[in-house]
Amino acid sequence: MTPHRLEAGMVIDGFRLEEKLHKGGMATLWRVVRVDADPGAPPEPLLMKIPILGDHNDPAAIVGFEVEQMIMPKLKGIHVPRYVSAGDFTGQPYIVMELIGGKSLRARFDEAPLPIEEVVDIGIKVAYALHDLHRQNVIHLDVKPSNIMFRETGEAILIDYGLSRHDKLPDLLAEEFRLPMGTGPYISPEQVLHIRNDPRSDLFALGVLMYHLATGERPHGNPTSVSGLRRRLYRDAVPPRAINDKIPLWLQEIILRCLEVDPSARHDTAALLAFDLQNPEQVQLTERARKRARDGFLTVTRRWFHAVGMEPVPQQSASQQLMRAPIIMVAIDLNYNSDALADALRVAARRVLQTEPGARLACVTVQKTNRIGMDEVVDRHGHNLHVKHLVGLKHWARPLAIPPDKITFHVLEAPDPATALVDYAKVNDVDHIVIGSRGSSALRRYLGSVSSQVVAQADCTVTVVKSAGSGANAGNA
Repeated sequence: MTPHRLEAGMVIDGFRLEEKLHKGGMATLWRVVRVDADPGAPPEPLLMKIPILGDHNDPAAIVGFEVEQMIMPKLKGIHVPRYVSAGDFTGQPYIVMELIGGKSLRARFDEAPLPIEEVVDIGIKVAYALHDLHRQNVIHLDVKPSNIMFRETGEAILIDYGLSRHDKLPDLLAEEFRLPMGTGPYISPEQVLHIRNDPRSDLFALGVLMYHLATGERPHGNPTSVSGLRRRLYRDAVPPRAINDKIPLWLQEIILRCLEVDPSARHDTAALLAFDLQNPEQVQLTERARKRARDGFLTVTRRWFHAVGMEPVPQQSASQQLMRAPIIMVAIDLNYNSDALADALRVAARRVLQTEPGARLACVTVQKTNRIGMDEVVDRHGHNLHVKHLVGLKHWARPLAIPPDKITFHVLEAPDPATALVDYAKVNDVDHIVIGSRGSSALRRYLGSVSSQVVAQADCTVTVVKSAGSGANAGNA
């Protein structure tokens, strides 16, 4: 049973309460230390979260605490607080986790609108944190400023999993409650319809975050009723550029895509959203980018009639959604003039895309630079080398006939092609690399080929392609 009064110095299951850090409506946060810690070592900073229990407390808060106790032990990585221990409701319920220094993102919202560069940087970091979470079969479902913190090394940390959904665990909130679960400004349209298993719900919330940071306003206000929440099913937001004309077209395109009512119209994964934020020159602009006003009366009325009868539709799980929308990277050596190898790469890429219809193809080449000294920026004919490589990539990809929103082109400039390709794959969370391999030679075996280095260093699947007559056509690593 919960003690009526918690005080500094009290010991709970081997953890001593040191300082009360925060008291909210649902829980109290305490800084704690282990009483059995090595006296010669500096105390490990830990946080204990204790639910507030009483006759008048919302039952959803108690269930949410149970959900968090189930999910947190299964989470790993730099984007989540490290789980330490928990106590159940038969005695003193609590969760102990690492204490994250610094403030939440909430403090920055008071200063919005922020510089565009900072908005984009925050968006990228949060998108990567969400992608990492989704890969662990968890959808957060309460992404908001107070639930986002940052490590000293810059990575975003997602906290508070009381409303979250784990694909492999019972969804207690969905089983016990019928009202939408979330925070008014950030709750997605599908959450309003009680759909809790679509990871793209978190992308909607991130779109709200970026909209607010870029404009100083919330796209759908702060509704407190179900009818107010349902307005986002048919009423679009004011285009952000109509509020802040410093917002570039490509960023409005991304933000409004995040805010689409239909999840299938948003980015398929958080990794693809991060990819677009990091590669603005590759963003395909649609009518969303140029909107200057909200939709007219007739359009809104049609959507309203559609929303009146809108019912929940079963969605794919987070893991299924990630599997159907990977990023495929094709590494193309434009300096190695081999039509046979170029054709073989296209065949391999087409095969991968046929098995992954929702994938995005990133066509990448490396323009090798000097480690020391000045580099030539034009060829002997006066053509810009970077542009020349970009044109070469597009020429290579043209026979694939891939829709513009599913393909991007990137010219990397680096002295070490293998390292540049591996770094690009890591930064952009690439799922599969397709790379060509030249014919073997004694010198290449001695020095090590680019493809063999990529195979050895990449964190994802690598398919090495050879042209006909130079050995095996393709092999996975």
